[in-house]
Amino acid sequence: MKPQPLNAASRNDALTRLRATAGPEGEPLDVLVIGGGVVGAAAAFDAAGRGLSTGLVEARDFGEGTSSRSSKLVHGGLRYLQMLDFKLVAEALRERDLLLRRLAPHLVRPLPFIFPFDKPVFDRAFIGSGVTLYDTLASGSSLLRGSRGRAVPFHRHLGRTGLRERFPALDTERYHGGLEYYDAQVDDARLVLTLARSAHSLGAAAVSRAEAVEYLRAPEADHAAEPRITGVRLVDHLTGESFEAYAKEIILAAGVWTGQAQQAAATDSGLKVLASKGIHITVPRDRISAEGTVGIITQTEKSVLFLIPLRDVWAIGTTDTAWHQAVDSPAATSADIDYVLEHANAVLDEDLTREDILATWAGLRPLVQPVATDESASAKVSREHTVMQLAPGLTGIAGGKLTTYRVMAEDVVDFAAEGTFKDRASITHVLPLLGGQGYGEWVDRAEDLAARYGWDHQRVDRLLNRYGSLLAELLDLIDADPSLGTSLERAPQYLRAEIAYAAQYEGAMHLDDLLSRRTRLVHETADRGLAALDEVLQIAAPLLGWDPARAEDERSAYIRYVEAVRAAEAVTDDAAAAELIAASYPVPGQDVEARPL
Repeated sequence: MKPQPLNAASRNDALTRLRATAGPEGEPLDVLVIGGGVVGAAAAFDAAGRGLSTGLVEARDFGEGTSSRSSKLVHGGLRYLQMLDFKLVAEALRERDLLLRRLAPHLVRPLPFIFPFDKPVFDRAFIGSGVTLYDTLASGSSLLRGSRGRAVPFHRHLGRTGLRERFPALDTERYHGGLEYYDAQVDDARLVLTLARSAHSLGAAAVSRAEAVEYLRAPEADHAAEPRITGVRLVDHLTGESFEAYAKEIILAAGVWTGQAQQAAATDSGLKVLASKGIHITVPRDRISAEGTVGIITQTEKSVLFLIPLRDVWAIGTTDTAWHQAVDSPAATSADIDYVLEHANAVLDEDLTREDILATWAGLRPLVQPVATDESASAKVSREHTVMQLAPGLTGIAGGKLTTYRVMAEDVVDFAAEGTFKDRASITHVLPLLGGQGYGEWVDRAEDLAARYGWDHQRVDRLLNRYGSLLAELLDLIDADPSLGTSLERAPQYLRAEIAYAAQYEGAMHLDDLLSRRTRLVHETADRGLAALDEVLQIAAPLLGWDPARAEDERSAYIRYVEAVRAAEAVTDDAAAAELIAASYPVPGQDVEARPL
């Protein structure tokens, strides 16, 4: 798989391919995937890997919805053992280990967690037995895959002294030891982007900022009981153009937008999806532990509390509350923030305050809806996914979790391809994502890279964690223009080259794409990336063809969005918060030129 760039030129080529599927001379694609989150991007990667002609269409930026707003963990889900959902846990652990070992070792890295004990005897027995089962299921999954050894270390018990040594910021007067076990973490937005680009590199026509607004059926003359859906009408949100695209099979992977998409398709059957909001806050590294590399997990009355060490900040979450507002506009409210702070302070030795908070993010989990739909239901729903035929020619998928994205993609392509491409088996369990192949050799070169470019070990490790073997492309930019090898003045954790690379190789179309998903400045800095705007625009505007007026529009739009998020953090209810977010940018298609996100 030779890496191919995602950029304006590749997008235009993909649009041309999609248009060519229509008309008397048109040849429909084998598979068209609607939705560019983690499952949709993975489905396109899976289909393209089978040798099927494939399209991938996303109304916003790749991963802009739920898939870039998770806890950024790849994990089996200890929580689901309590629900006795052993199948889901075993499946997730198998996928975690595949990502760590083979598929994305550059993006997914082991992360130790400590589960502190309130009740030393009961917790050590109860939680210890659960984690023992967790590790046993992981070992079994590795054996089934033919792997030798473990992808992560086995758990261990800690006494009070060991707990203090591993996590000094914990309230060790409250806790009587704990248990340390391993899961993994990932930059979720980068995972989705890498999947989309990997699909594109296998030949898929990948297009962001293009929305399926209508589903097209075969002529009634076919005399089918239910006419087959054969195509979609797409609107290009960058130009306003509307056109038709056709495929033998269409896959709907719209997450929390599933209901809206099914309405557009006017299907007789459908997937009912419950949107559940989860929020996180970020605080500076030194407010908990500047050098900390261990996370904390505890249970709350409604959800699970994670304290997660990211490279530049601590992320703390999450909540689990039913969301009844527009799914385009999730936001963290003041009540959400108070809830997370209260539970974080219950486990920390030194309390955090509102002044410590750098930023927040809010995402909506797409859960298959249960019979009961009250507020408490969303916290009790297992995350196992559902695939079904919504109409002839249209297959939908909903539910699941980030960790099991590959299985979900394989299942939905299998289902859609039944009878049409039955002989095409999935190969994604053995096919590394872009950047994964040859990653080990690049790790071996780390010292040489540091010496050649004048970077410290942390810089090189960060770059390898973001790009893997694709770092070669970034270095080519720096070799051509050494100024790109220096840090952003107001965001020194990122190189200037990373902005240029995002514009030229990673499909960034808007300023928000650069600051929210190609980098994570919107979550990592107290100003949400505003201080770096001038330098980012200076680098990106010429590469994206923005004149001064367009660059100013992008600046204004991003500032407006940041102000809306901050305003939402000051209100107490979801309705008011959602209204603030929705007012900060136009709805897709209503104002093509002004739409910032």
